[in-house]
Amino acid sequence: MIGREDKKENDLFFTCSLIEYIARRTKNHRCTVVNALGKKRLQKIYELADVYHSDNIDRVSDDFIEESGITEGNFDNVGTARYAIPSHWDIGKVYKRLVLGAAGEKQMDIVDALIDVYNSFVCEKIDNYNSSFYYDNPQNILNAYLTGEIE
Repeated sequence: MIGREDKKENDLFFTCSLIEYIARRTKNHRCTVVNALGKKRLQKIYELADVYHSDNIDRVSDDFIEESGITEGNFDNVGTARYAIPSHWDIGKVYKRLVLGAAGEKQMDIVDALIDVYNSFVCEKIDNYNSSFYYDNPQNILNAYLTGEIE
């Protein structure tokens, strides 16, 4: 497919963007959202992403927030940002690349890799909008995830 993203990569992009959207709305760490959604719901979001993507993201996020019992947290990385704030789509793309790289390097299922990535120390670094880590080269972000340290 020249010039087009693979369908499953686009589904992963939407899944990661929805996680970011839910986390911002509920002021939770991304790992909190991922763990509350659980593997079964994450698999559902990933498999039906093309359907959910066609719907209003507020409604879709409300449904998953209610269904998984996600409550209001106190992590507001958007409110504490001193600089331009990346959109949930921007951050979804960062996570999509990282999850794909992690799945390939560790020979993991995409949803298992997603859960592992969001529960790693790299997630905290990406979600600090007062740093520039989320803008870093995707390979450097993947290497940090794989080695457990930032170069």
